[in-house]
Amino acid sequence: MPTPRCLPSLVVSTLFAGALAAASAAGAPETAIAQEADLARLQDEAIERTVEYLRIDTTNPPGNEARGVEFFARIFEEEGIPWDSASSAPGRGNIWARLEGGDQPTLILLHHMDVVPADPDYWDTDPMAAEIVDGIIAGRGALDTKALGIVHLQAFLGLHRSGGELDRDVVFMATADEEAGGFYGAGWLVENRPELFEDVGVLLNEGGDGVETDGEIGFGIEVTQKVPIWMRLTAHGTPGHGSTPPVESAVNRLVRGLHRLQTHRFEPRIVPAVDAFFKGLAPTVGEEWGPRFENIAEAVQDPDALRELHIDHRSMAALTRNTCSITMLDASDKINVVPPTAEAQIDCRMLPDQDPEAFVAELEAVLNDPGIEIERIMQFTPAVSSTETDLYRTLVEVTSEEFPDAAIIPAVSTGFTDSHFFRDLGIDAYGYSPFVIPQEDEGGVHGNNERISVENIRRGTAIMIEILRSFAVPTI
Repeated sequence: MPTPRCLPSLVVSTLFAGALAAASAAGAPETAIAQEADLARLQDEAIERTVEYLRIDTTNPPGNEARGVEFFARIFEEEGIPWDSASSAPGRGNIWARLEGGDQPTLILLHHMDVVPADPDYWDTDPMAAEIVDGIIAGRGALDTKALGIVHLQAFLGLHRSGGELDRDVVFMATADEEAGGFYGAGWLVENRPELFEDVGVLLNEGGDGVETDGEIGFGIEVTQKVPIWMRLTAHGTPGHGSTPPVESAVNRLVRGLHRLQTHRFEPRIVPAVDAFFKGLAPTVGEEWGPRFENIAEAVQDPDALRELHIDHRSMAALTRNTCSITMLDASDKINVVPPTAEAQIDCRMLPDQDPEAFVAELEAVLNDPGIEIERIMQFTPAVSSTETDLYRTLVEVTSEEFPDAAIIPAVSTGFTDSHFFRDLGIDAYGYSPFVIPQEDEGGVHGNNERISVENIRRGTAIMIEILRSFAVPTI
């Protein structure tokens, strides 16, 4: 982690119009001290609330995000902020609160409350304990995405406490089920509570952050993502006794098909958003890869270069082509029974311009077996958010003020977030976290020992406050 910088400009401008009004009455020096104290309070609360939030078990499945709703509802009640919630199913809660402002399009601060499972046998600490050790908070959800939710909350509360005028409504929203597709969370709200999004113009969500590698910082602001298409492959065959295996068993058929899929190499293809992403990263990846990133479309035509890219920059390699991962298998429930069917579930991610029908046709050709049935479990639509908006410009300006030497670029995500639900509505959604994560800690997302530093949360709170002040508070 680079040495933390102080935040003089953020401190001085923190408490918005209310503080400015106080300045004329009480004098600038005293007001600056008050602003600094108020920022410190918001940061202290951010640390305490991150720990408390991480200790709330919202592992999905089953989710139990209603516990998160109770957590946020208590805070809004204490602050005197009106809020509302909706359950998409028993225990599957969603909550939102709105600060009213002027006629400019509404901004939503969105994060999801659910987290993926964590096996304590593979963690150095209890993943649900969220203990602070040497300035580090380890816990499931620290990066994905509870700490971000708390930073959103504290900046939202900073707006409320200032009592100043806003030029637009600002909505805090915490949803269920993102880790399983968002169908009980953001997707459910879009379908069942569409009035919540009628006046929304822009949205901040997960999907991008700062990464520190060998002393260099790069910030990605996610504007689009690969498109998930999850599928179930069901092989059919002759059942029987394990002692006398049939000529064509479902398991053997499925294994052969999966082997063909595993060894298939989808053709590399660089779409414009990915090309821009690689060019933006070129100055940060060293002498070996910099020139290749500048002309990645040419570089990936060399099989050796593509193989090296997969070794050195695995997540970037995934942006150069369609991919499929075999993630779930199921067959007989008894060792001596050859089952009539065997099943696999595969997680495929398509480039944003990929025709899904052509992709499935390619998959059928790869499996090359009419006895394997393909069923689509989930599929989203592609969309790209504009980089020509006031919010995008604000994200760049505030981030570059705090990290003047950082590369800040529009990013393409290999994963997916709930942003696609809102891009489908014409809302410009951006994946942005005001954190700088050491590259070695990035693997904690859905992995072991997920963690974030106390300094990241303190600094991230100040940065998010400045973003909201710059974007939602009228210039005097």
